[in-house]
This record gives sequence, C-alpha cells and structure tokens, in this order.
Amino acid sequence: MKRKSTYNILMYSHDTYGLGHIRRTMAIASHLRGRNTNILILTGSPIVGRYALPDKIDFVRIPGMIKKANEEYLPLSIKIHPNQALDIRKSIIKATAKTFQPHLFIVDKEPLGLKKEILPTLQWLRRSLPGTRTVLGLRDIMDESSATCKDWRDKGIYDLLEDTYSEIWVYGIKEFYDPITEYRIPSAISDKMLFTGYIPRNVPAPAAVKAMRKRFGCSNGEKLVVATTGGGGDGYSLLNCFLSMLERQKGKTSFKSLLVTGPFMAEKERDNVVSRAKKLGVQAIQFHRSMEEVLAAADLVVSMGGYNTVCESLTLGRMSLIIPRETPRKEQLIRAQVLKERRLVDYIPEDSLCPEAMDSKIKELLGNSKTYLKAISEFQLTGLDVISQRLKQFQRQPAGCSCKKAAASISYGGLSEPSNPLPAHAQMARYHGPE
Repeated sequence: MKRKSTYNILMYSHDTYGLGHIRRTMAIASHLRGRNTNILILTGSPIVGRYALPDKIDFVRIPGMIKKANEEYLPLSIKIHPNQALDIRKSIIKATAKTFQPHLFIVDKEPLGLKKEILPTLQWLRRSLPGTRTVLGLRDIMDESSATCKDWRDKGIYDLLEDTYSEIWVYGIKEFYDPITEYRIPSAISDKMLFTGYIPRNVPAPAAVKAMRKRFGCSNGEKLVVATTGGGGDGYSLLNCFLSMLERQKGKTSFKSLLVTGPFMAEKERDNVVSRAKKLGVQAIQFHRSMEEVLAAADLVVSMGGYNTVCESLTLGRMSLIIPRETPRKEQLIRAQVLKERRLVDYIPEDSLCPEAMDSKIKELLGNSKTYLKAISEFQLTGLDVISQRLKQFQRQPAGCSCKKAAASISYGGLSEPSNPLPAHAQMARYHGPE
C-alpha cells in the first residue's frame, strides 16, 4: 500500500489507571499536529471523549482495562474474560496500524504495552513498514532503581529497547534524575535516548482564569488552594487529610479551598468527600476537562505529585505542595524530593502526613512564596520544543533512510550544535537511528 502525502503519527496510551497517560499523550499530540500531519491516538481511557480534540487529531478507543492487583487486569465495563478483552485490544491496535500506515509510532511509558499487547504491532511495523520510526516516551522517573531494574529484566525490556525502538524520549532532565545510571541502561540503549525536558501545558487566557476564580467564589486578593488527586483512584487519603484539616478549623481559614476528586475515585469515598465539603461550605468537583484553568486560578496546588499535575503547575507558575504516594511505586516521592531540592515544590512524606502538618505547610507556602515563585518562574519546560524539532527532522527525511547524518545536527549537548540551540539538559548522545 502506497503511503499518503500526509505524515501520519500513531500514538499509544494504555490507560488502565488515572489520567496521566492520556493527558500527556494529548498534550504532545496537540503540539505536533499540523497542516500535513495526522495524529491518531490508541487509548483505553474511558473518559477520552470528554476532552475537546483539536483538528487533525482523533482517537481509537480500545476496551478499557483496570488494574486490580500487581499484573492483574480486568475489563472495565464489558463482562468478558480478561484474555478476551486483551485479544480485542491487541487486534484493534494491530489493525489500526496496518490501515493507518504510520510514519511515526509513539508509545507512552509501557514498552510492551499492557500485557505485551503492542508487541505484535511493533513486530509487524518492523517487518512490513521498516521506514516507520518507533519511539518510546518515558516520564522523568519510573520507580526506584531496584524495582525498575528487576521489572525490566523480568520482562525482557532491555532487549526490546535495544532491538525494537528507534529512539527513546525521556520527558525529564538528566541532571535532575538520570535513568541511565539509576536503571543501569547499557550504551546500546542510552545512545538513542533523548532527554526532552518536562512537557509544558496550555496557559489559559487571563479572562478565563478570572472567570474561574469568580466561579469558585474568590474575591480579589483572596488566596485559593486547589487540592486535586488526578484520576482519583488512590487519592482519598489526600482529600481526607485536607478535609480533616479544615474540620479542625471549622472551615475558618485564611484561604478558599476547592477539591477535585477525579473521575476514578470510588463512589463511596467521593460521596464522603462531597458531603463533608458541603458542610464546610467548600466546593468539590469530580472532573474538569480544562484543569489548566482550574490550576491557574489557584495560589497553591496540593496534589500527589504525578507527572502531569506537576508539569501543569510549573507551566502555570503555581506553587505545589505534594503528598506523594509511596506504594506500589516510589515515583512520586522521588520526583518530590528531586524538585524540592530546586525549590520548585514542597512535600510531606507519607509517614509524616497529618492535618497539622498539612496546615503548617500550606500556611508556610502561602506566607513565604517568593523563593518558590522565583525558582518556578526561571524554570523552563522544553519538552514540546525539543520533540517538535525532532519531528521536523523526521519529516525532512525520506522514509526508510538512515538517521545518522540527520541526528548529528540535532545531537543536543552531543556531537554538534543544532541550528536553534536548546538548553543543555536536552541531550542526545551519539544517536544511531534505524538502518
């Protein structure tokens, strides 16, 4: 089948839990779309349809799966055996790739997909469309070193990264956290890793922010603290502590509060949050499809410190108090520690969390914000700019040609200077691309 003149990008986001994967994927897609570029997103997210999709972007919804235990996944809605659901997902993914004929396939976080569901597609692309570039996008931190190394060894990830993927994009800064060292990545893999920097988000118009503050009852000069749990599936403890803090003060605080439960919080827990918030005169919402506007209205964001909420807060210049989850992985804790060292966030470790500690931290941040706000204002989120430059380079090259020559002109911090210099942390070491 002859390829069309448009440049087709296929993106995969497995989405078994929370909002992080699909929101990061959509942020990247929105930035990469163009007049001659089509983007199709494969996702299992049950709420992808709630987001407004820009022109040139569409999605294929594969049956949702939800994680019940370590490596145990069940169908989210349809009542069939998990293996049947996985077979359906696998078939849709491969059929979509065959029909869409992507020039670029970007996989979010999971190199094999859920339960190896994208492996047949990766193998087909390599065999039938050798000119298609396959890129794995990794967030800044996966988990602590020992856990990630064991997981990757057990699943054969190291071999897959070396043999199957054209490039690996790390959406973080090597000087902040170096996965090459932490996850013992050999040079055959690290040579094709590109550190993009963090992924920025849309900055809403001042009028939209003003309207949002008015909606939540904030007058001029009043402080607003937004407590959000992302998807909400594991966020009850954060909101429970926040509400306990407010209840101790009988709702009489020096700031306004807004709670965002997330769409995946258990119904019983969400009802508890909404009921308690109502008694305190505090607003609680389940979901907002323009979270950038909600967070931009805040003076302080209290969250679990997931990648996306952190990127949104930093993009918008908002202070963050992180209450990191430490199980089943320590990703959020490590991120909080790394960013706190640079005064970009503050955090309370799980074993120190209590209403008194939260109240003290909130008052400290709202009362002494200058140091944090200065550090945040100077921080650059370069991820989309770096990815865009890489895409432009891909599009200039005929499908199937060697990337070696092209890569030399964009080896950030490596062999030569790009035409538009990027920050030093956007590095790519000795990239050798597909032959």
